[in-house]
Amino acid sequence: MRCSRSAFLLCLGCSLTPLATGTAQTARVDSLDAFVKAQMAQRHIRGLSLAIIQDGKIAVARAYGVVDDSSKAPVTTTTLFQAGSISKPVSALGALHLVEAGTLSLDADVNTKLTSWKVPDNQFTSTEKVTLRRLLSHNAGLTVHGFPGYDVAARVPTLVQVLDGAPPANTAPIRVDTTPGAIWRYSGGGFTVMQQMVIDVTGQPFAKFLQKTVLGPIGMTNSSFQQPPPNDLAVRTAAGYYADGTPVRGRWHVYPEIAAAGLWTTPTDLAKWAIEVQETLAGRGHAVISPAMARQYLTEQKDGSGLGVGVQGTGANLRFSHGGRDEGFDAFVIAGAETGDGMAIMINANDNSRMVPRIQGYIERAWTFKGMSPANTAPSATAPMRIDRGRLSKYAGYYEASENNMVGLVANPDGSGLQVLVDGLPDEKLLAMDSATFGSNERAFRVRITTDARGTVTGVTLRPGEPREARAPRVAPLPSTLQPHADPDPALATRVSAAIAAIHQGGDALANAADVAPGAKKDFAGGANAALGSAATATYLGDEDVTGRGVRRHGGEVARVRLYRLQTEAGPRYLLAYLTAAGAVTDYDVVAR
Repeated sequence: MRCSRSAFLLCLGCSLTPLATGTAQTARVDSLDAFVKAQMAQRHIRGLSLAIIQDGKIAVARAYGVVDDSSKAPVTTTTLFQAGSISKPVSALGALHLVEAGTLSLDADVNTKLTSWKVPDNQFTSTEKVTLRRLLSHNAGLTVHGFPGYDVAARVPTLVQVLDGAPPANTAPIRVDTTPGAIWRYSGGGFTVMQQMVIDVTGQPFAKFLQKTVLGPIGMTNSSFQQPPPNDLAVRTAAGYYADGTPVRGRWHVYPEIAAAGLWTTPTDLAKWAIEVQETLAGRGHAVISPAMARQYLTEQKDGSGLGVGVQGTGANLRFSHGGRDEGFDAFVIAGAETGDGMAIMINANDNSRMVPRIQGYIERAWTFKGMSPANTAPSATAPMRIDRGRLSKYAGYYEASENNMVGLVANPDGSGLQVLVDGLPDEKLLAMDSATFGSNERAFRVRITTDARGTVTGVTLRPGEPREARAPRVAPLPSTLQPHADPDPALATRVSAAIAAIHQGGDALANAADVAPGAKKDFAGGANAALGSAATATYLGDEDVTGRGVRRHGGEVARVRLYRLQTEAGPRYLLAYLTAAGAVTDYDVVAR
């Protein structure tokens, strides 16, 4: 699936009263409600559910919005959302339970326990082996970052077919391509290997085993790893929506890779999981794992990863967290290991903005969490200077914050500076500090526009002058500001059109395409945005030469971005086609401006 996170960065009724009482708490929750509703309205989010942990208990559980556009049924605190990669820290507890039972080992070669399938040996495994510890901490050297899931009407592969990348699997084979233990690299494929190993040693379906050993004992009564969910749970699910607001066909995708991405749950149940970890560390809990194993679970193995969960800080400031994304759903959970604080937030949307971090920060401040992110960081700019609107228009466009991670900048209508666009919707205001420097009005963050000797905008510097300074190259101006004209290279246009059609279709059409870069062939094997179906009748707008700017997409260095206008069912859209120096398409974006 396409997954990007900004480095710049409808009915909104709520249900259920706070579990804690008192005038102060009521006022605090009322203020939270107003803040969340405003954030949802700005980002066009249909539904959101959250739970807040304080003093080791669920202090607040709230739900907002609707489960889908058609029924307008309200989200409740028992509405089920897909947890995406938060499945990993929950499923990891099941594997660690087997370690303590003596059934599995953290440090033995996993092939000694795998029977239905084996990790293929190669030159990388000759001296170092794939182990459960390395699988859970993302340093086993395995491929496949994540999974797009399967349309509810599609044929779903077996787990072995997923592991081998065999039809009808829509992801590449899960293989070791670097020495196990050498580097940290996020791998949903590693958790899929763990899933098969648990099935092999227990002789049970993975969902049934997790229900018995993890979900049941913790009391996660509104959670299941069954894929697809059974009818009694399916009727309580929210429908997912993509970043552009279009619904996921059939409400949601099916994930046979359930250890990595298959958990259906609620924020209240995720809060129960977090409390279980806190309680186990304190010598209490439900004996899913021991306190000693819980300490290993939260011990950094490599680059911020514990045994299935992200960790940060030490001692009293140790906290654990994980984010999640499935098609149409995003989720986030964070908790203090010893403070008894935490929260879980779930939405039925793929949202790449700072909305969830803003809600997180609001909760941390309002509930005075200890050991979390800094409570009060002064914004970089509060009183903007006015600069020439023509200059602002020149700065407007799309910028690449990191590989596959693009955001937009548009001029604020009042001339005060720039507005960050994420997925075509407003996210954060950047107020003018001088003619080329802009600061956030909500946090300590600045950007500075960079130009070449001819005055052409080439990118922005993020956090200029700070130790964490970074650069975001310019991708293109706003396509909506360009006028159609004759394509100067009709032959290239034909090749690009064929490549985009192959990416849209996926499967064999993509595998056999002549002008698609290898990374794009791998990452779009399951097909891509439905709007690409309009590319055959696209109107040419222009080219942006980005040679040497450092724009990369799916492993390919981008030399040129071709810009087109599309007419889609949702209205006018703009296509950005990313080309290598050889003219191969290595990615695309469909934007609204």
